[in-house]
This record gives sequence, C-alpha cells and structure tokens, in this order.
Amino acid sequence: MKNMVVKAASKLRALRGAVGSQRGDVPGWVLVTLMSAGLVVALWTVAGKVLVEVFNNAISKVAGMG
Repeated sequence: MKNMVVKAASKLRALRGAVGSQRGDVPGWVLVTLMSAGLVVALWTVAGKVLVEVFNNAISKVAGMG
C-alpha cells in the first residue's frame, strides 16, 4: 500500500510539473495584445476615412449595388 501511495505521489508531482510548464508567457501575450491594439488605433487615425471608403465600396460591390 505504501509503495502504491509513493508511486501515485510521484506521478502527481510529474503531472503538476508538466502542467506548470504549459502556462505560457502571460506578460508577453499581454504586451502583444496591447501593441496590436496600438497599431490598430494608429492605423485608424492615419487612414480611417480611406479604410471606411474601401470597406463601403467592397460591400456595395458584393451586394450588387456598385
């Protein structure tokens, strides 16, 4: 019985280590998300009117109005 408990505890420790290593780099992903949002805002500020016009033209062509 004691041997079985020791084996189970060993497997649990190994599993916990494997799961812990899969957490990922959360601060890195937060930085990537914030930088992406910043790029979208900057692009929208510079080319917002043109992007809206391109989008509206594309939608009107797909809808058969253009």
